[in-house]
Amino acid sequence: MDHKIIVIDDDPDFIEIISSSLRSFGFKSIAAGVDPLAAVDSIEKGDIFDVALIDMTMPDMDGLEVLEIVKRNSPGTECIMVTAVNQARVAVECMKKGAYDYLVKPIAPENLLLVLQRALERKRLLDLLDIGKSKKLPKLAHKEAFQSIVTRSHNVLRVLKEAELHAASDVPILIFGESGTGKELLAQAIHTISPRSAFAFTPVNMAALTGSLFDAEFFGHSRGAFTGAEKDRAGYLEYSNHGTLFLDEIGNLPLELQGKLLRVLQDGEYTKLGTSRKQYADVRFIAATNVDLEKLMANRMFRKDLYYRIRGGWLHLPPLKERTEDIPLLIQTFVQEYSDRFPSCNVAEEALNLLANYHYPGNIRELRSIIRSAMNLSRGRTITADFLPAHIKRPTPGPRATDVAGTGSIAPLAEVEKNHIVRAYLSTGKNKSLTAKILGIGLNTLRRKLNAFEVEG
Repeated sequence: MDHKIIVIDDDPDFIEIISSSLRSFGFKSIAAGVDPLAAVDSIEKGDIFDVALIDMTMPDMDGLEVLEIVKRNSPGTECIMVTAVNQARVAVECMKKGAYDYLVKPIAPENLLLVLQRALERKRLLDLLDIGKSKKLPKLAHKEAFQSIVTRSHNVLRVLKEAELHAASDVPILIFGESGTGKELLAQAIHTISPRSAFAFTPVNMAALTGSLFDAEFFGHSRGAFTGAEKDRAGYLEYSNHGTLFLDEIGNLPLELQGKLLRVLQDGEYTKLGTSRKQYADVRFIAATNVDLEKLMANRMFRKDLYYRIRGGWLHLPPLKERTEDIPLLIQTFVQEYSDRFPSCNVAEEALNLLANYHYPGNIRELRSIIRSAMNLSRGRTITADFLPAHIKRPTPGPRATDVAGTGSIAPLAEVEKNHIVRAYLSTGKNKSLTAKILGIGLNTLRRKLNAFEVEG
Protein backbone atom coordinates (compact mmCIF):
# COMPACT_ATOMS: atom_id res chain seq x y z
CA MET A 1 0.00 0.00 0.00
CA ASP A 2 1.30 3.45 -0.90
CA HIS A 3 -0.42 5.36 1.89
CA LYS A 4 1.98 7.52 3.89
CA ILE A 5 1.66 7.22 7.67
CA ILE A 6 3.56 9.08 10.39
CA VAL A 7 3.74 7.88 14.01
CA ILE A 8 4.59 10.56 16.60
CA ASP A 9 5.24 9.19 20.10
CA ASP A 10 8.00 9.65 22.68
CA ASP A 11 8.07 5.90 23.51
CA PRO A 12 10.51 4.02 21.21
CA ASP A 13 9.04 0.65 22.20
CA PHE A 14 5.51 1.75 21.26
CA ILE A 15 6.78 3.12 17.95
CA GLU A 16 8.44 -0.20 17.16
CA ILE A 17 5.29 -2.18 18.00
CA ILE A 18 3.01 0.08 15.95
CA SER A 19 5.42 0.22 12.99
CA SER A 20 5.66 -3.57 13.00
CA SER A 21 1.86 -3.85 12.98
CA LEU A 22 1.57 -1.36 10.11
CA ARG A 23 4.10 -3.31 8.04
CA SER A 24 2.19 -6.53 8.70
CA PHE A 25 -0.98 -4.83 7.37
CA GLY A 26 0.86 -4.06 4.12
CA PHE A 27 1.72 -0.39 4.69
CA LYS A 28 5.19 0.39 3.34
CA SER A 29 5.64 4.13 3.68
CA ILE A 30 5.93 4.66 7.44
CA ALA A 31 7.67 7.58 9.16
CA ALA A 32 8.18 7.49 12.93
CA GLY A 33 9.87 9.69 15.51
CA VAL A 34 10.10 10.27 19.24
CA ASP A 35 10.64 14.02 18.81
CA PRO A 36 7.35 15.87 18.16
CA LEU A 37 9.24 19.09 17.29
CA ALA A 38 11.11 17.35 14.45
CA ALA A 39 7.88 15.77 13.16
CA VAL A 40 6.08 19.12 13.20
CA ASP A 41 9.02 20.78 11.44
CA SER A 42 8.89 18.27 8.57
CA ILE A 43 5.14 18.80 8.14
CA GLU A 44 5.55 22.59 8.17
CA LYS A 45 8.19 22.22 5.44
CA GLY A 46 5.69 20.46 3.20
CA ASP A 47 5.83 16.74 3.99
CA ILE A 48 2.33 15.34 3.52
CA PHE A 49 0.95 12.22 5.15
CA ASP A 50 -2.35 10.40 4.69
CA VAL A 51 -2.63 9.48 8.38
CA ALA A 52 -0.88 10.70 11.53
CA LEU A 53 -0.88 8.65 14.76
CA ILE A 54 -0.21 11.19 17.53
CA ASP A 55 0.48 10.48 21.20
CA MET A 56 -1.33 12.81 23.59
CA THR A 57 1.41 13.16 26.22
CA MET A 58 4.92 14.05 25.04
CA PRO A 59 7.74 16.33 26.25
CA ASP A 60 8.20 19.76 24.62
CA MET A 61 4.81 19.63 22.87
CA ASP A 62 1.62 17.76 23.71
CA GLY A 63 -0.56 15.89 21.25
CA LEU A 64 -3.20 18.60 20.91
CA GLU A 65 -0.58 21.15 19.83
CA VAL A 66 0.78 18.69 17.27
CA LEU A 67 -2.76 18.04 16.04
CA GLU A 68 -3.44 21.74 15.50
CA ILE A 69 -0.21 22.22 13.52
CA VAL A 70 -0.83 19.13 11.36
CA LYS A 71 -4.42 20.19 10.49
CA ARG A 72 -3.30 23.77 9.79
CA ASN A 73 -0.52 22.74 7.40
CA SER A 74 -2.05 19.59 5.93
CA PRO A 75 -5.87 19.61 6.30
CA GLY A 76 -6.20 16.40 4.31
CA THR A 77 -4.18 14.37 6.83
CA GLU A 78 -6.43 12.21 9.02
CA CYS A 79 -5.21 12.34 12.63
CA ILE A 80 -5.70 9.51 15.14
CA MET A 81 -4.90 10.42 18.73
CA VAL A 82 -3.31 7.86 21.05
CA THR A 83 -3.37 8.01 24.86
CA ALA A 84 -2.84 5.84 27.93
CA VAL A 85 -5.84 7.39 29.71
CA ASN A 86 -9.43 6.95 28.56
CA GLN A 87 -11.11 10.30 29.24
CA ALA A 88 -14.27 11.36 27.40
CA ARG A 89 -13.47 15.06 27.87
CA VAL A 90 -10.09 14.72 26.16
CA ALA A 91 -11.60 12.65 23.34
CA VAL A 92 -14.24 15.32 22.67
CA GLU A 93 -11.59 18.06 22.64
CA CYS A 94 -9.54 16.10 20.09
CA MET A 95 -12.55 15.68 17.81
CA LYS A 96 -13.32 19.40 18.00
CA LYS A 97 -9.78 20.18 16.85
CA GLY A 98 -10.11 17.88 13.81
CA ALA A 99 -8.99 14.43 14.97
CA TYR A 100 -10.64 11.50 13.20
CA ASP A 101 -10.52 9.08 16.15
CA TYR A 102 -9.11 8.41 19.60
CA LEU A 103 -7.36 5.16 20.64
CA VAL A 104 -6.40 4.01 24.13
CA LYS A 105 -3.17 2.08 24.80
CA PRO A 106 -2.54 -0.83 24.59
CA ILE A 107 -3.96 -0.96 21.08
CA ALA A 108 -5.09 -4.31 19.67
CA PRO A 109 -3.80 -4.76 16.09
CA GLU A 110 -7.31 -5.50 14.75
CA ASN A 111 -8.65 -2.25 16.29
CA LEU A 112 -5.77 -0.28 14.81
CA LEU A 113 -6.38 -1.74 11.33
CA LEU A 114 -10.12 -1.04 11.52
CA VAL A 115 -9.62 2.61 12.49
CA LEU A 116 -6.93 3.09 9.83
CA GLN A 117 -9.16 1.64 7.12
CA ARG A 118 -12.03 3.91 8.12
CA ALA A 119 -9.77 6.95 8.25
CA LEU A 120 -8.33 6.20 4.80
CA GLU A 121 -11.80 5.65 3.36
CA ARG A 122 -12.93 9.02 4.75
CA LYS A 123 -9.86 10.66 3.23
CA ARG A 124 -10.56 8.99 -0.13
CA LEU A 125 -14.14 10.29 -0.20
CA LEU A 126 -13.08 13.81 0.78
CA ASP A 127 -10.36 13.78 -1.90
CA LEU A 128 -12.97 12.76 -4.49
CA LEU A 129 -15.12 15.73 -3.47
CA ASP A 130 -12.10 18.05 -3.72
CA ILE A 131 -11.49 17.02 -7.36
CA GLY A 132 -14.89 18.39 -8.34
CA LYS A 133 -14.47 21.60 -6.35
CA SER A 134 -10.88 22.44 -7.23
CA LYS A 135 -10.06 24.49 -10.32
CA LYS A 136 -6.50 23.17 -10.28
CA LEU A 137 -5.61 20.17 -12.40
CA PRO A 138 -5.10 17.14 -10.10
CA LYS A 139 -1.69 15.48 -10.07
CA LEU A 140 -1.41 11.72 -10.49
CA ALA A 141 0.72 9.89 -7.95
CA HIS A 142 1.07 6.88 -10.30
CA LYS A 143 1.60 8.39 -13.75
CA GLU A 144 3.28 5.23 -15.01
CA ALA A 145 0.10 3.18 -14.49
CA PHE A 146 -1.87 5.50 -16.80
CA GLN A 147 0.73 5.75 -19.60
CA SER A 148 -1.46 3.74 -21.98
CA ILE A 149 -4.20 6.42 -21.71
CA VAL A 150 -2.92 9.24 -23.90
CA THR A 151 -4.55 12.55 -23.00
CA ARG A 152 -4.09 16.20 -22.21
CA SER A 153 -7.83 16.75 -21.66
CA HIS A 154 -8.59 18.25 -18.26
CA ASN A 155 -11.81 16.25 -18.01
CA VAL A 156 -10.05 12.96 -18.68
CA LEU A 157 -7.22 13.79 -16.28
CA ARG A 158 -9.80 14.37 -13.55
CA VAL A 159 -11.32 10.97 -14.32
CA LEU A 160 -7.87 9.40 -14.01
CA LYS A 161 -7.37 11.02 -10.61
CA GLU A 162 -10.75 9.71 -9.44
CA ALA A 163 -9.73 6.27 -10.69
CA GLU A 164 -6.47 6.52 -8.75
CA LEU A 165 -8.35 7.33 -5.53
CA HIS A 166 -10.83 4.49 -6.08
CA ALA A 167 -7.97 2.05 -6.70
CA ALA A 168 -6.89 2.09 -3.06
CA SER A 169 -10.28 0.81 -1.91
CA ASP A 170 -12.25 -2.36 -2.64
CA VAL A 171 -15.47 -0.69 -3.78
CA PRO A 172 -16.90 -2.00 -7.09
CA ILE A 173 -16.46 0.48 -9.94
CA LEU A 174 -18.69 1.16 -12.93
CA ILE A 175 -17.00 2.73 -15.97
CA PHE A 176 -19.30 4.32 -18.54
CA GLY A 177 -18.16 5.33 -22.01
CA GLU A 178 -18.84 4.79 -25.68
CA SER A 179 -17.24 1.86 -27.46
CA GLY A 180 -13.56 2.55 -28.14
CA THR A 181 -12.96 5.13 -25.37
CA GLY A 182 -10.50 2.94 -23.42
CA LYS A 183 -12.61 1.47 -20.62
CA GLU A 184 -10.52 -1.69 -20.32
CA LEU A 185 -7.27 0.32 -20.25
CA LEU A 186 -8.66 2.34 -17.34
CA ALA A 187 -9.74 -0.81 -15.51
CA GLN A 188 -6.28 -2.32 -16.01
CA ALA A 189 -4.65 0.84 -14.62
CA ILE A 190 -6.89 0.74 -11.54
CA HIS A 191 -5.87 -2.87 -10.91
CA THR A 192 -2.18 -2.08 -11.43
CA ILE A 193 -2.08 0.48 -8.59
CA SER A 194 -4.46 -1.39 -6.28
CA PRO A 195 -3.43 -3.62 -3.35
CA ARG A 196 -4.50 -6.55 -5.58
CA SER A 197 -1.93 -5.87 -8.31
CA ALA A 198 0.07 -9.04 -7.54
CA PHE A 199 -2.94 -11.18 -8.49
CA ALA A 200 -4.86 -11.74 -11.72
CA PHE A 201 -6.70 -9.14 -13.76
CA THR A 202 -9.34 -11.03 -15.72
CA PRO A 203 -11.38 -9.31 -18.47
CA VAL A 204 -14.71 -10.98 -19.32
CA ASN A 205 -16.91 -10.17 -22.32
CA MET A 206 -20.37 -10.33 -20.73
CA ALA A 207 -22.12 -10.22 -24.14
CA ALA A 208 -20.62 -13.60 -25.02
CA LEU A 209 -22.09 -15.44 -22.01
CA THR A 210 -25.21 -17.56 -22.39
CA GLY A 211 -27.05 -19.43 -19.61
CA SER A 212 -25.05 -22.67 -19.39
CA LEU A 213 -21.83 -21.01 -20.50
CA PHE A 214 -22.15 -18.40 -17.73
CA ASP A 215 -22.13 -21.07 -14.98
CA ALA A 216 -19.25 -23.01 -16.51
CA GLU A 217 -17.10 -19.94 -17.20
CA PHE A 218 -17.80 -18.01 -14.01
CA PHE A 219 -18.01 -20.81 -11.47
CA GLY A 220 -15.94 -23.53 -13.14
CA HIS A 221 -16.77 -27.22 -12.97
CA SER A 222 -15.61 -30.27 -11.06
CA ARG A 223 -14.34 -33.54 -12.47
CA GLY A 224 -17.10 -35.47 -14.19
CA ALA A 225 -19.50 -32.51 -14.46
CA PHE A 226 -19.40 -32.92 -18.25
CA THR A 227 -18.79 -35.99 -20.33
CA GLY A 228 -15.07 -36.37 -20.83
CA ALA A 229 -14.16 -33.86 -18.09
CA GLU A 230 -11.20 -35.53 -16.41
CA LYS A 231 -10.24 -32.79 -13.97
CA ASP A 232 -11.55 -29.74 -12.14
CA ARG A 233 -11.63 -26.52 -14.12
CA ALA A 234 -11.26 -23.15 -12.42
CA GLY A 235 -13.82 -20.51 -13.38
CA TYR A 236 -13.24 -16.77 -13.58
CA LEU A 237 -13.96 -16.36 -9.86
CA GLU A 238 -11.48 -18.96 -8.69
CA TYR A 239 -8.83 -17.85 -11.16
CA SER A 240 -9.23 -14.20 -10.10
CA ASN A 241 -9.28 -14.86 -6.35
CA HIS A 242 -7.66 -11.89 -4.54
CA GLY A 243 -7.45 -10.12 -7.91
CA THR A 244 -9.76 -8.08 -10.16
CA LEU A 245 -12.57 -9.26 -12.44
CA PHE A 246 -13.39 -6.84 -15.26
CA LEU A 247 -16.99 -7.26 -16.47
CA ASP A 248 -16.91 -5.66 -19.91
CA GLU A 249 -20.23 -4.45 -21.41
CA ILE A 250 -22.25 -5.61 -18.42
CA GLY A 251 -25.35 -4.02 -19.96
CA ASN A 252 -25.43 -6.92 -22.44
CA LEU A 253 -25.75 -9.58 -19.72
CA PRO A 254 -29.16 -11.28 -20.07
CA LEU A 255 -31.62 -10.49 -17.29
CA GLU A 256 -31.87 -14.12 -16.17
CA LEU A 257 -28.13 -14.22 -15.45
CA GLN A 258 -27.96 -10.95 -13.55
CA GLY A 259 -29.31 -12.53 -10.35
CA LYS A 260 -26.48 -15.09 -10.35
CA LEU A 261 -23.91 -12.33 -10.66
CA LEU A 262 -25.59 -10.32 -7.89
CA ARG A 263 -25.24 -13.24 -5.45
CA VAL A 264 -21.50 -13.36 -6.03
CA LEU A 265 -21.17 -9.58 -5.67
CA GLN A 266 -23.03 -9.64 -2.35
CA ASP A 267 -21.09 -12.31 -0.48
CA GLY A 268 -18.52 -13.84 -2.82
CA GLU A 269 -20.30 -17.19 -2.64
CA TYR A 270 -20.60 -19.58 -5.59
CA THR A 271 -20.91 -23.30 -6.38
CA LYS A 272 -18.97 -25.14 -9.06
CA LEU A 273 -20.91 -27.18 -11.57
CA GLY A 274 -20.95 -30.84 -10.58
CA THR A 275 -20.71 -30.22 -6.84
CA SER A 276 -22.89 -28.89 -4.03
CA ARG A 277 -19.98 -27.49 -1.99
CA LYS A 278 -20.06 -23.73 -1.57
CA GLN A 279 -16.88 -21.80 -2.31
CA TYR A 280 -15.89 -18.19 -1.72
CA ALA A 281 -13.89 -15.78 -3.82
CA ASP A 282 -12.29 -12.52 -2.69
CA VAL A 283 -12.58 -10.53 -5.92
CA ARG A 284 -12.71 -6.82 -6.73
CA PHE A 285 -15.25 -6.10 -9.49
CA ILE A 286 -14.91 -3.42 -12.14
CA ALA A 287 -17.76 -3.24 -14.66
CA ALA A 288 -18.00 -1.28 -17.89
CA THR A 289 -20.85 -0.35 -20.21
CA ASN A 290 -21.47 1.73 -23.31
CA VAL A 291 -25.25 1.87 -22.81
CA ASP A 292 -27.35 3.84 -20.35
CA LEU A 293 -28.11 1.32 -17.58
CA GLU A 294 -30.73 3.62 -16.08
CA LYS A 295 -32.72 3.42 -19.32
CA LEU A 296 -32.36 -0.34 -19.30
CA MET A 297 -33.66 -0.38 -15.71
CA ALA A 298 -36.63 1.75 -16.73
CA ASN A 299 -37.40 -0.83 -19.42
CA ARG A 300 -36.91 -3.68 -16.89
CA MET A 301 -33.92 -4.99 -18.79
CA PHE A 302 -31.41 -4.46 -15.97
CA ARG A 303 -31.84 -5.18 -12.26
CA LYS A 304 -31.81 -2.17 -9.95
CA ASP A 305 -30.19 -4.13 -7.11
CA LEU A 306 -27.35 -5.19 -9.40
CA TYR A 307 -26.92 -1.63 -10.70
CA TYR A 308 -26.55 -0.14 -7.22
CA ARG A 309 -24.23 -2.97 -6.21
CA ILE A 310 -21.77 -2.41 -9.08
CA ARG A 311 -21.90 1.39 -8.89
CA GLY A 312 -19.75 1.86 -5.81
CA GLY A 313 -17.55 4.25 -7.73
CA TRP A 314 -18.61 5.77 -11.07
CA LEU A 315 -16.24 6.92 -13.81
CA HIS A 316 -17.25 8.46 -17.14
CA LEU A 317 -14.81 8.42 -20.05
CA PRO A 318 -15.91 11.13 -22.52
CA PRO A 319 -16.05 10.33 -26.25
CA LEU A 320 -13.25 11.55 -28.49
CA LYS A 321 -15.48 14.24 -30.03
CA GLU A 322 -15.62 15.88 -26.57
CA ARG A 323 -11.83 15.83 -26.13
CA THR A 324 -10.66 17.15 -29.49
CA GLU A 325 -7.46 18.48 -27.93
CA ASP A 326 -6.34 14.84 -27.69
CA ILE A 327 -6.69 14.09 -31.41
CA PRO A 328 -3.25 15.49 -32.54
CA LEU A 329 -1.60 13.81 -29.55
CA LEU A 330 -3.22 10.45 -30.37
CA ILE A 331 -2.29 10.75 -34.05
CA GLN A 332 1.33 11.34 -33.06
CA THR A 333 1.19 8.38 -30.67
CA PHE A 334 -0.21 5.98 -33.29
CA VAL A 335 2.25 7.12 -35.96
CA GLN A 336 5.04 6.45 -33.49
CA GLU A 337 3.50 3.09 -32.57
CA TYR A 338 3.75 1.86 -36.18
CA SER A 339 7.05 3.59 -36.92
CA ASP A 340 8.97 0.29 -36.87
CA ARG A 341 7.52 -0.42 -40.34
CA PHE A 342 7.48 3.15 -41.65
CA PRO A 343 10.03 5.18 -39.64
CA SER A 344 9.89 8.37 -41.75
CA CYS A 345 6.10 8.65 -42.00
CA ASN A 346 4.36 11.92 -41.04
CA VAL A 347 0.95 13.55 -41.52
CA ALA A 348 0.30 16.49 -43.85
CA GLU A 349 -1.47 19.56 -42.49
CA GLU A 350 -4.52 19.06 -44.74
CA ALA A 351 -4.91 15.50 -43.45
CA LEU A 352 -4.48 16.68 -39.86
CA ASN A 353 -7.27 19.21 -40.31
CA LEU A 354 -9.61 16.56 -41.72
CA LEU A 355 -8.79 14.19 -38.86
CA ALA A 356 -9.25 16.93 -36.27
CA ASN A 357 -12.72 17.80 -37.57
CA TYR A 358 -14.07 14.26 -37.86
CA HIS A 359 -16.59 13.13 -35.18
CA TYR A 360 -15.26 9.55 -34.58
CA PRO A 361 -18.29 7.39 -33.72
CA GLY A 362 -15.79 4.58 -33.02
CA ASN A 363 -13.67 6.89 -30.80
CA ILE A 364 -9.99 6.14 -30.16
CA ARG A 365 -10.23 2.63 -31.60
CA GLU A 366 -11.46 4.11 -34.89
CA LEU A 367 -8.71 6.74 -34.99
CA ARG A 368 -6.06 4.06 -34.43
CA SER A 369 -7.51 2.00 -37.28
CA ILE A 370 -7.57 5.03 -39.60
CA ILE A 371 -3.91 5.88 -38.91
CA ARG A 372 -2.77 2.28 -39.35
CA SER A 373 -4.63 1.99 -42.66
CA ALA A 374 -3.27 5.35 -43.89
CA MET A 375 0.31 4.34 -43.02
CA ASN A 376 -0.10 1.05 -44.87
CA LEU A 377 -1.38 2.88 -47.94
CA SER A 378 1.27 5.60 -47.88
CA ARG A 379 4.12 3.07 -47.44
CA GLY A 380 6.23 5.52 -45.49
CA ARG A 381 5.37 8.62 -47.49
CA THR A 382 3.64 11.64 -45.99
CA ILE A 383 0.01 10.86 -45.16
CA THR A 384 -2.09 13.20 -47.26
CA ALA A 385 -5.86 13.42 -47.59
CA ASP A 386 -5.66 10.89 -50.46
CA PHE A 387 -4.78 8.14 -47.97
CA LEU A 388 -7.71 8.83 -45.64
CA PRO A 389 -11.10 7.05 -45.86
CA ALA A 390 -13.68 8.68 -48.10
CA HIS A 391 -16.15 9.37 -45.30
CA ILE A 392 -13.56 11.56 -43.53
CA LYS A 393 -12.89 13.63 -46.65
CA ARG A 394 -16.61 14.07 -47.25
CA PRO A 395 -17.95 17.20 -45.47
CA THR A 396 -20.67 16.57 -42.90
CA PRO A 397 -23.98 17.70 -44.42
CA GLY A 398 -25.89 20.33 -42.52
CA PRO A 399 -29.60 20.14 -41.73
CA ARG A 400 -31.94 20.35 -44.65
CA ALA A 401 -34.01 23.51 -44.71
CA THR A 402 -37.33 22.22 -46.05
CA ASP A 403 -39.47 24.74 -44.21
CA VAL A 404 -41.62 27.29 -45.95
CA ALA A 405 -43.80 28.25 -43.04
CA GLY A 406 -41.19 29.64 -40.66
CA THR A 407 -40.83 26.53 -38.48
CA GLY A 408 -37.04 26.30 -38.84
CA SER A 409 -34.82 23.62 -40.44
CA ILE A 410 -36.61 20.28 -40.37
CA ALA A 411 -35.12 17.03 -41.63
CA PRO A 412 -37.36 14.48 -43.38
CA LEU A 413 -38.84 11.80 -41.11
CA ALA A 414 -36.98 9.02 -42.93
CA GLU A 415 -33.66 10.77 -42.26
CA VAL A 416 -34.51 11.29 -38.59
CA GLU A 417 -35.38 7.57 -38.27
CA LYS A 418 -32.17 6.52 -39.99
CA ASN A 419 -29.97 8.77 -37.83
CA HIS A 420 -31.69 7.59 -34.64
CA ILE A 421 -31.34 3.89 -35.47
CA VAL A 422 -27.74 4.18 -36.63
CA ARG A 423 -26.77 6.21 -33.55
CA ALA A 424 -28.34 3.60 -31.25
CA TYR A 425 -26.62 0.79 -33.19
CA LEU A 426 -23.19 2.41 -32.90
CA SER A 427 -23.68 3.27 -29.21
CA THR A 428 -24.16 -0.44 -28.40
CA GLY A 429 -20.97 -1.38 -30.23
CA LYS A 430 -23.02 -2.79 -33.15
CA ASN A 431 -24.85 -5.26 -30.92
CA LYS A 432 -28.05 -5.95 -32.89
CA SER A 433 -29.93 -7.77 -30.11
CA LEU A 434 -29.33 -5.02 -27.57
CA THR A 435 -30.09 -2.27 -30.12
CA ALA A 436 -33.42 -3.90 -30.98
CA LYS A 437 -34.32 -4.09 -27.26
CA ILE A 438 -33.44 -0.45 -26.65
CA LEU A 439 -35.41 0.74 -29.70
CA GLY A 440 -38.36 -1.53 -28.89
CA ILE A 441 -38.44 -3.17 -32.34
CA GLY A 442 -37.99 -6.72 -33.55
CA LEU A 443 -34.53 -8.05 -34.40
CA ASN A 444 -35.56 -8.85 -38.00
CA THR A 445 -36.96 -5.34 -38.37
CA LEU A 446 -33.66 -3.86 -37.23
CA ARG A 447 -31.68 -6.05 -39.64
CA ARG A 448 -33.95 -5.05 -42.54
CA LYS A 449 -33.55 -1.35 -41.76
CA LEU A 450 -29.77 -1.58 -41.37
CA ASN A 451 -29.56 -3.33 -44.74
CA ALA A 452 -31.69 -0.57 -46.28
CA PHE A 453 -29.40 2.06 -44.72
CA GLU A 454 -26.35 0.12 -46.06
CA VAL A 455 -24.82 0.03 -42.58
CA GLU A 456 -22.06 -2.54 -42.19
CA GLY A 457 -22.61 -5.00 -39.33
